[in-house]
Parts: sequence; C-alpha cells; structure tokens
Amino acid sequence: MEIIKIILRSIWRVWFYVVGGSIIIVLLPVLIVLTSHEKFYPTFYKLARWWAKVVIFLMGFRVKVEGNQNFEKGKSFMFSANHTSMIDAFLMLAVVKNPIVFVGKHELVNLPIFGFFYKRTCILVDRSNPESRKKVYENAQRKLKRGYSVCIFPEGLVPSDESVVLSEFKNGVFSLSIEHQIPIIPMIFYDCKKRFSYTINSGGPGILRVKILDVIETKNFTLNDKELIRDKMYQIMYHELITDIENQKIKNETQTN
Repeated sequence: MEIIKIILRSIWRVWFYVVGGSIIIVLLPVLIVLTSHEKFYPTFYKLARWWAKVVIFLMGFRVKVEGNQNFEKGKSFMFSANHTSMIDAFLMLAVVKNPIVFVGKHELVNLPIFGFFYKRTCILVDRSNPESRKKVYENAQRKLKRGYSVCIFPEGLVPSDESVVLSEFKNGVFSLSIEHQIPIIPMIFYDCKKRFSYTINSGGPGILRVKILDVIETKNFTLNDKELIRDKMYQIMYHELITDIENQKIKNETQTN
C-alpha cells in the first residue's frame, strides 16, 4: 500500500511540471510578444495569474483567503510572504490582482523555456554578487515608477530544514520599502510546505490557506529603522505560524480521540 502511495505521489508531482510547462509551450507566441516590451506587462500579468490559477486547480489545490484583498489600484505595495515551497509564487499570483514584479534568484534563468520569460519579467538577484544586489534597487525603482508592486520573499531562500518555522529575514524588503515609502503587505502561506514541499515523497491536494495581515506603513521611517520594521514583521508572522501549528495539533488530537 505504501509503495502505491509513493508511485501516485510521484506521478502527481510530475503532473505539476507537465501542466505548468505545457501551458507555457502552448502560449509561447503570445508570451514572446507580451514580454517584448514593458508596456505589455499588465497584460502579461493577467495571463500569468490565469496560468497560476489553472496549475493550482489542476493540482487539486483550493485557495482560501482571509483578510483584505482589495488593494488600491495604481498604488504600489511590497508583498511579502513566508517561503516554503515552489508553489508559493503561484499562490501569490493567484491572490494578488495588482500587477506585481517578483524579485527572484538568478539561478532560475537556467531552466528551459521558463527561464527565458523569467529573465524578461522578474528582477533577478545573485546574492553572492554585491553589484547584483545593487541593481535590484535600480530595477525595482523603475518598476515602482510605473505603478507596479513588488514581491520579495523576505527569507530569501526556502529553508533546507523543513522543521524551521520561519527563517531570519533579509533586509531587502525593508530597505526598498523605506527608500520608496511604500507600504508592506505581509502574508502568511500556511499550507504550502505541507502540500508541496521540496521533499519528493510528500504533499498532496487540499486547501492552501492564505492570511493577509495588516499593512505595515513605512512613511516617515528612514533606513536606520529597517531592522526595527524587519523584526516587527518577523515577530507578527512567526506568531501567526506558531499559533496555527499549535491549533492544528489540538485539532488532530481531538479528531484522534
């Protein structure tokens, strides 16, 4: 029975790449046009949202959102969530209607086909290269001036140890937000690690719960305050995650008894 579960789960995981990749291939001509100039980005973003929603649906996931989703149109925000899975970006796309530009690791440009469009639509960062980190600020400034929002996962990378509840935050989110005086929208992705972690023989279809937390304003703050805002947001998000873990344990124990 266990072997059957492993086989089915492996097929299900391969299905993720088949679905995501097939849609990109079918839409290849359209994507090439929409990523050829920055003025097409809002249209590209709508298509990217549709792609993410289709992948989520066909993987057997259902999205449940708690909190305000009506973000002011034409206003820039910094969207940030905990990072535990490759499904995180799909979930962010599915939830946020405002056009957002992702800040992501440079290594993903090496992926076939996906990497081509990733390079043309995202702000790339090579964390081992100080010059690359500097360019992130310049590129983000250009995007923000066009009225787009930015998404950065503040942990930077998915923790290799899945027992880690929330890794320490990097300063990029907070430096950018303060420099451009844009509010931060913290978000909690409760189930991505459980549903689709990097451990191959794990996960499965189910609900992906999202909680949109209260806005963190950065007006009247300076770069000297970035650690203060960083630590404040970390504590809020950590508390939410720990509380949810404890509630889930209580729920499981109650069901068992």
